[in-house]
Amino acid sequence: MPIEGRRTLVAAVAALAAAGTSVLVTAPVMADSGKTKTYQAVLDPLNGQTGSGTLTLELDGRTATIVEHYSGLAGKLDGRPYPHLQHIHGGARGECPAPSADTNGDGVVSTVEGKPAYGPIRTTLSVRGDTSPTAGTDLEIAPHGAALDYQRVIELDDATLASLREGTAVVVVHGLDPSLIGEKARNAGSELVPSLPLAATAPALCGALRPMAAGGADTGAGGTAGPGTRVLGLGLLALSGAALALAARRRPSR
Repeated sequence: MPIEGRRTLVAAVAALAAAGTSVLVTAPVMADSGKTKTYQAVLDPLNGQTGSGTLTLELDGRTATIVEHYSGLAGKLDGRPYPHLQHIHGGARGECPAPSADTNGDGVVSTVEGKPAYGPIRTTLSVRGDTSPTAGTDLEIAPHGAALDYQRVIELDDATLASLREGTAVVVVHGLDPSLIGEKARNAGSELVPSLPLAATAPALCGALRPMAAGGADTGAGGTAGPGTRVLGLGLLALSGAALALAARRRPSR
């Protein structure tokens, strides 16, 4: 800024202060690249299940720190710890499927029937090893048991980053308690892994990943400006008006 312009700005601030006007001066707005962004999903039950949970994802560049907890899911499958496949899906409507998505009438929304709502697998939330979509049905690296406390740092691919940015990322935890579904679904096979029952790969918990504000509140979409934003706006408008007025007074007359 030229020296004369700086003098005008300083004079304007002084004039506003003398008039008792609060002025908030901020640094120029910078691009948010390089800043940590936080997303959160509240995991609600699907298909008559009773579990629940939350997942928080802190994103720094393409490095994601994921912290998740859920409980209340099926604990055993054929007498062994129940494997609960889980993923970040994306690229569709960015939501969890409604019961009406059950198109074959067996009382269960399968993974395939839910796909129009949450899209294909973007990232596999495995306990170790591969996190790509190709690991999506690998039971060996899936969490096991009725409850989970999960923390892992992974690198996200471009498709997952795009889903987060576009608001279409959805967390889905699979694996139903067979005692909580009807006989038709209980006797059906999985569309994804024919050797498994439908219950093993159908979605049990689901939650859309949404960005969180710095204070931890959901930013939402289309929200109104808060008090701090309004004060800043009024202060800057007053500052601009005072600066223009002073500049006009100091302009040499023709």
